[in-house]
Amino acid sequence: MSYCRQEGKDRIIFVTKEDHETPSSAELVADDPNDPYEDQGLILPNGDINWNCPCLGGMASGPCGEQFKSAFSCFHYSTEEIKGSDCVDQFRAMQECMQKYPDLYPQEDDEERENQSKDLETTPTEAAVAKEEKGSS
Repeated sequence: MSYCRQEGKDRIIFVTKEDHETPSSAELVADDPNDPYEDQGLILPNGDINWNCPCLGGMASGPCGEQFKSAFSCFHYSTEEIKGSDCVDQFRAMQECMQKYPDLYPQEDDEERENQSKDLETTPTEAAVAKEEKGSS
């Protein structure tokens, strides 16, 4: 016999093996292609930008989210011969904002320096072993 129990905000439903053996009678609702919250990719069917797209990596919601949205929108809707050439000011504002938060938005130069310093931290013995392993393969 199946039953349901409420614990605070949670609703716990216990079902029997027999409950699982009967086919579900639930009807699935077709996806709405105009629903902006559906996983539609970066550009929605109507041409708008999907700011909820995981492909943006949270850039639209961070401390520089407004600057990012402004620059990205400008580029997306740009009609200039060289696309985005009219968006230099917006991209500059975004870059200036990102420089204020180096922990959130590391510069490529910073990442390269970190990788180089990690390479330098490798001991001579580790480097020799790595060379030998490459040579023997």
